[in-house]
This record gives sequence, C-alpha cells and structure tokens, in this order.
Amino acid sequence: MRDWIYCDGDGGDRGLVNRRTALAAGIGAAVWWMGSRTAFAQAALRPDRSDGPVMVVVFLRGGADGLNIVAPYEEENYYRLRPTLAIARPMDRGKPQGERLIDLDGFFGLNPSLAMLEAHFKEGRLGFVHACGSADATRSHFEAMGTMERGAESKPSQQLSGWIARHLNSTPDRRDPMRAVALSSVTPDSLLGNTSALTINNLEDYRLGIEGAHSIRALQALYAPGDDILSVAGRDTISVLDTLKRLDPRKYVPREGATYPDTAFGRSMKQVAFLVKGGFGLEVAALDLGGWDSHVAQGNTSGWLTNLLTELGGAVHAFLHDLGSEARRVSLVVQTEFGRTNEENSGFGTDHGRGGVMLLAGAGVEGGKVHGRWPGLTSVRRGGPGDLDVTTDYRSVLAGLVRNHLGNHNVGDVFPGARLAGSSAVKSG
Repeated sequence: MRDWIYCDGDGGDRGLVNRRTALAAGIGAAVWWMGSRTAFAQAALRPDRSDGPVMVVVFLRGGADGLNIVAPYEEENYYRLRPTLAIARPMDRGKPQGERLIDLDGFFGLNPSLAMLEAHFKEGRLGFVHACGSADATRSHFEAMGTMERGAESKPSQQLSGWIARHLNSTPDRRDPMRAVALSSVTPDSLLGNTSALTINNLEDYRLGIEGAHSIRALQALYAPGDDILSVAGRDTISVLDTLKRLDPRKYVPREGATYPDTAFGRSMKQVAFLVKGGFGLEVAALDLGGWDSHVAQGNTSGWLTNLLTELGGAVHAFLHDLGSEARRVSLVVQTEFGRTNEENSGFGTDHGRGGVMLLAGAGVEGGKVHGRWPGLTSVRRGGPGDLDVTTDYRSVLAGLVRNHLGNHNVGDVFPGARLAGSSAVKSG
C-alpha cells in the first residue's frame, strides 16, 4: 500500500502528498466522522435514500414572550397588566388589521407578525402548547436552557447528556452518519453525549479543500488500494464530497413559492429542507434563533419582538411549503427556555418569567389547536413576580414526538426519571 504519491497541480507544480495529511488537510471538515467510518459518504450512497421520520428542533434563545405570541385576548388581566404591550382584540375595529390579533379559537389570538402561519393553523398543520416549560425557577438563561436541552426537570446537573443525544444512543441500530445535524457555531447541550452528531455553521463550508482535476485524481489514486480505515474513509469521502458538489446546497432551489428570509436562520432552515429532500439520512436537526430577551422597548406590533417573529414566521412558512410531499415525515418543534412576566415593566418590556409557548408543526402534530391547561393571569404569584404558571411539562411534548413520530419507545432512556402523562398536542402512535 502506498503511503506517499506525487501529484501534479493545475499549474504544473508537483508536491508530495501523504495519506494522513491529505485526509486531514485536503479534505478538511470531512474527517469528523472517523470514529463512525464513512459518514457523509454513507448518506450519499445509501441504497434506500432514507425516507424515515425527521424532527427539526428550533430553540428561541433569550426567553420568548409567549403572551404576545399567542395572546389570551379574552382575559381582561392581559390588557390590565400590559397597558402598552397588549395587542388589540381581533374584533377591535378601532385598529387596522395589521395591529390586531388573529383569532385562533375564540380565546387566544396569534400575533399579526405571524400572519403567514394562520393558514397552516387553520388547516391543521400547526398548533401551539401554552403555559408550558420546566420546573426551573432560577430565571437564569444558562440554567433554564441547560435544563431543557438536557431533558431535565429543573437542574441541568441532573443530566450530563442531552435529550437528543440520548435518543440517538438508545437507538444504535440507526447508523446514518448524517442522522443528527446542528446548524450552529457550537454544539447545543441537547446533543452532548453523542459523538456522531455533526455541528457545522453552514453546509456550504463542508467541501473538499482543494481544486483541480489533477489533484482530485491524485487523491483518488492515493486512496484506491487497501481496506484499512483510512483507505475506506478516503474513498468514501471523495465520493461523497463529489456528490455534495453535484447537489451543491448553494444551488438549491426551493419549491416554487417558498421564499426564506435572507438571514442566518432563514438560510439554515433552507439547508435543512435541502438535507430532507436530498435523501441524506437526516433524522434530527437542531437550530437556534437568538435575541428574545426583551427587557426594554419590546413593542407589540412593531419593534423588537415583531422583527424576530417576522423572521421566525417567514422561515417556518417557507420551510413547510418547501417540503411539499416530504412534510408527511417531518415534525417541527419551536421552543424557548422560559416565557416573560405577565406584567410589563417600566422600560416597556418584560422580564424573565416561567410559562411560555411551544410551536409544533408537521407530522405527528395535532394542529389547529392551542393545547395545554390555561392557568390564568395574575399580577402577583407565589414565588414569582407575576409569572405564567407552568401547567405542561415540555418533556411530555418532546417525549410524545420521540415515541410516536420517531418511533423510539425507549422514552425512559431519553427522559430518565420523568413521569410524563403525554400531551394532547402529539398524535397517538
């Protein structure tokens, strides 16, 4: 077996190439899967092209204000506690349509910035869970996010690994190398404890770090002989990156009518659609959208929150439309670490609270409803400065999708120690 070869560059230069340095330097990011053999290559070459269930998890970091995303317009306390932030009732003709809530069920109304999602709700493709969250009462972003992403009850230290990682580890027979992808600059806590998940900012960065036909042929010759792990990984890497170059996420054209926001989050959602429709074996994708910590100048139908909701709603709408027939196997979960206080503060914003809203869409979801037991709003609450009570454990929603949509009945391994009653927001298996 050859360990070194000379290769001609396009400019005629000759250089000595080593198998290991070529794999490490020439192929760059592609070596992440060496522990699981051929990763992206297996995905590109899988004979069945994978048409299994997919779960997309979006985390709104900062504590999104659920009370102005899905507002209880029939509760008078909502308007009393939020004199400047509350959004007008759907029937309030004194306000233009774009400044009124969109009626969902006669009690709750949708923020008008999410008007593009109304049809998905009315047609049963999308729903919400209100007053949901964890038992974490620290009101710390770090603690609350860690709690949720690790699938714990109230303290991140209760679990050393993430809930997605435990799902992956509890179903080891599923070995697709692109099975779990985080489109992020850092690995989220939900994936801690699984070594096969890929974390990458952008699929466009996942490519061969050399150019030129001579160099490619040299690499092909370099890895042609042998059955050792470097030879197999090298050959499959070249084949897979050639497939990626041919499919090229930069040239991906969404389904007609699907226009993603031209933002980092919008582009990430577009790339998830590319992976789903391209048959790469994707099962779980994790994304995040930050900036929801609206202590000051939050706004109601314009400003900070409106801009974020417009971006979120536009990306979700484009994603659901873009999937087309593939939507039958994709579920989408949007969650946040906690909600905001019932009462607005002196800075025309809201502070860290407890209960929040989850958005669910796609396969396995009981859409067209606002789920959960509504606890009502109060100005003063035991143990907190006017928080919305948590009446639905976020884990009951996630566990329902893991079991009934992803088909993993080892829910006790994914959420150990949790006593979960299930959620009406998830269709029974």
